Amino acid sequence: MIRKKPHIYGVLTVVLLLLSQVQDISAQTSAVPFLLISPNSRNSAMGESGVAIADDVSAIFWNPAGLGFQQGMELSLNHSNWLPQFQQSDLYFEYASYKMDLPSIGGTLGAALTYLSLGKFERRDEGNNRLGEFESYELAFSTSYGARVDEDLGLGIGLRIIHSSLSQVGTAREQGSGTATAVAGDVGILYRPSKLTLPFSNTDIGNRFAVGASITNIGPSISYIDEAQADPLPTALRVGFKYDIVKEKYNILTFTTDITKLLISRTDRKADPFYKAVYKSWDVEDVLKTFTLGTGFEYWYSQLVALRFGFFHEDPSMGNRRFLTFGAGVRYDIYGFDFSYISTAISDDDVISPLSETLRFTLSVNWGRGSGPADDGTRIPVDDAAN
Repeated sequence: MIRKKPHIYGVLTVVLLLLSQVQDISAQTSAVPFLLISPNSRNSAMGESGVAIADDVSAIFWNPAGLGFQQGMELSLNHSNWLPQFQQSDLYFEYASYKMDLPSIGGTLGAALTYLSLGKFERRDEGNNRLGEFESYELAFSTSYGARVDEDLGLGIGLRIIHSSLSQVGTAREQGSGTATAVAGDVGILYRPSKLTLPFSNTDIGNRFAVGASITNIGPSISYIDEAQADPLPTALRVGFKYDIVKEKYNILTFTTDITKLLISRTDRKADPFYKAVYKSWDVEDVLKTFTLGTGFEYWYSQLVALRFGFFHEDPSMGNRRFLTFGAGVRYDIYGFDFSYISTAISDDDVISPLSETLRFTLSVNWGRGSGPADDGTRIPVDDAAN
């Protein structure tokens, strides 16, 4: 059982166990895995996929290239009580993001703040004497820029400052402390053709299909104690597509899929530099087991009400996260509200996952256009929607 105030010698172990519910530490050996938490309710409800959608401010996380296709300004606030099965009120996740298009620089800028509270812990000395309490947390500040290089193709970049504070003092006689700071970058590409005719067919799927890719959290390893014990950042490659199965005046049904792989490797237990891990991470047995799959559907009625469903799968040897996702959203004028829910009922594990029954909530304000499909004139006017 995880205690509210564990002994200081167990703090790092407990924290890593908590975070391993996001990314299996023993299998993937990455630090600060909170950077992989799907931040917003909308994409979380679609099996935690979004690299090819990226049509709102959450593109900062999923694919900064998506910012290049956006106009106006948007503010999004996201909250989740993290790992609810632990029943710890001070274990929670917050994500705030903002974007604004700037025609003067030919693109859109975005900024985001990620914060994970790990709660309050009790510190004791080697004689088990109480020395006080401290709070553990991790945060990151991100900036992103996206622009279209032509009508159908967007590119994006991002910069992230990461701070992890697991403990303000070292354990036993170790040098250093449980705090560390690092810098990382993102790159992304998004192809959203306005016209695309399928081979051997006259079917045009332009404005209904998109494909995207991103590599996030690119940077040097992060060190808490010393360089010899440094751990790599969770550099993640995401590739995905989305397709509007139905695109009518008042009804839009979208299917989306993401495939994700961590670009992490070690040599003699020491983390490889990220520029080596990019290719060495593929040189492993059963490389397909290192991929995760997120897929889902989103249905919009008149761009006012949305229903969402998805599925997420990770190989048992890599963390064994398998769950269904559900969610819904509403839009009224410039305001939006979304929520998502995780169900691990499909898991064949006898132990209930700490992720089970996770709820996420998102409030958004969008000056320019609503989140979700771009307003093509089918949105019911506010006055009519109220009647």
